[in-house]
Amino acid sequence: MVTFIASILLLILGYAFYSKLVERVFVIDDNRPTPAYTKQDGLDFSPMSWAKGSLIQLLNIAGLGPIYGAIMGALYGPVAFIWIVVGAIFAGAVHDYFAGMLSLRHGGQQYPTLVGRYLGSTIKTIINIVSLALMILVAAAFTAGPAQLISSLTSLSFMSAIILIFSYFVLAALLPINKVIGKIYPIFGAILIFMASAIGISLLFIDQPIPNLTFENLHPGELPIWPLIMVTISCGAISGFHATQSPIISRTMKKESDGRKVFYGAMIAEGVIAMIWAAAAMTFFSGTEGLQAALAAGGPGGVVDEISKSMLGTLGAILAILGVIILPITTGDTALRSSRMILVDLLRNFINLDAKWKRTVLAIPIIIPTFALTQLDYSFLWRYVGWTNQVVATVMLWTGAIYLLQNKRFHWICSIPALFMTGVVGTYIFYAPEGFSLPYQLSVGIGIAITTVVAIWFVIQIRKNKHIIVEKDSNVA
Repeated sequence: MVTFIASILLLILGYAFYSKLVERVFVIDDNRPTPAYTKQDGLDFSPMSWAKGSLIQLLNIAGLGPIYGAIMGALYGPVAFIWIVVGAIFAGAVHDYFAGMLSLRHGGQQYPTLVGRYLGSTIKTIINIVSLALMILVAAAFTAGPAQLISSLTSLSFMSAIILIFSYFVLAALLPINKVIGKIYPIFGAILIFMASAIGISLLFIDQPIPNLTFENLHPGELPIWPLIMVTISCGAISGFHATQSPIISRTMKKESDGRKVFYGAMIAEGVIAMIWAAAAMTFFSGTEGLQAALAAGGPGGVVDEISKSMLGTLGAILAILGVIILPITTGDTALRSSRMILVDLLRNFINLDAKWKRTVLAIPIIIPTFALTQLDYSFLWRYVGWTNQVVATVMLWTGAIYLLQNKRFHWICSIPALFMTGVVGTYIFYAPEGFSLPYQLSVGIGIAITTVVAIWFVIQIRKNKHIIVEKDSNVA
């Protein structure tokens, strides 16, 4: 219990202190007009209060990620707490802040456009493809899961449930942000917070003790901690999907100082939610072996359902059903919305997109393949989300590092976590079954080699930047 409470406190302290350091490094300016006013269009650019924006941001980035991912990560034991705390404070929240604030500074630009601005056109092209693939995979996965549950609970067929969910997706993706998302998301965000808080408080009063910190790998399947836990627990620590979602809210912010509360704050809140569900999963089933058996029997959804019913009674059962259905749907629709926004940024230089209807129609090329992928198994889709997700996160951190470097600021707040995540994705793709399935030691070696190469590239960027600064100073003199 001590580790659990200490971890929650550390996350809160991270927001209270480290977020202010990040904000000072970025250098905010509340006198600078935001895109919500300068580009107000009644569709995506529309002023919104920071409180509403924070709840929408939380729901956009969370979904079932900090619940399902934390439950799966809990199989490794209390070492998962370390990754959630360190990852959320020093990587995930920094990542989300820079994704949102750089978008804000550049007129609400989407993630791939920001990447191209700081990492070059080649990387931008690759990231456009990867980002759209991630959005389609996430939307498809977060449609198939809820559709299966709706079908099992009602008389609707699976296909009817898919069509019902997609009808909502189309409305949410095409209508102005204040028409659907701005009205109902704050309510759903409040439900997510209430559900996690109720579980967290209940944990303090159950008979089973919450496990305390141990660095031992307790995974029953003896899977290695590095780099698997960093991919398994993504939404509760760092997730590239957030880089595609933060620009949605950056287009609604009234002033730059709201960024710390909206972007950094929402990620810390998600870390707290992940911490609660990781602790609940370890505790309720009396260890990782019991948790593994529960996962084998009913999957993450079954674990959520059993914990919620047992700890919260009838209310818990209602919340569990609402959570497992609503939360993934509300992530899937914003995945489609951000896909449409990415396509608009991508095609703006080739097509006149001044008319609102033209920007709206661009959702169609995303909706069609997403609908087709919903026919595949949810677990199959989700396997391919993980690595893609963390590649996007790594590139966003490097984008932030280059931005800080070019502006002569303390780049280490981005470059250190970027280097760490480079090692994670560089190792994972060679070791994972959805990757090359190479032996573990060989995969780690390749990961180290990739990280070394990227580190050398960044050192070269540092030297180039110093050279440019010296030349500018000489010219001024």
